[in-house]
Amino acid sequence: MVVIRLARGGAKKRPFYNIVATDSRNRRDGRFIERIGFYNPVAQGGAESVRVAQDRLAYWQGVGAQLSPAVARLVNTKAAA
Repeated sequence: MVVIRLARGGAKKRPFYNIVATDSRNRRDGRFIERIGFYNPVAQGGAESVRVAQDRLAYWQGVGAQLSPAVARLVNTKAAA
């Protein structure tokens, strides 16, 4: 099953997450199909903290991909803002 979830990157104590579409059997930071956006929880000032390509998100959901709870929360927060 294809799942849309966060893949961690960045340095120690400075997390940065890519929002990716991947097979659910792959590791968290392993192989993925497509990068859909990013989440930067330590963004400061006017830096963008969340970016999601809505057209690609809609495509993957249309073909049956499931959102992880964390990504669902980020997407809902982004849509409300």
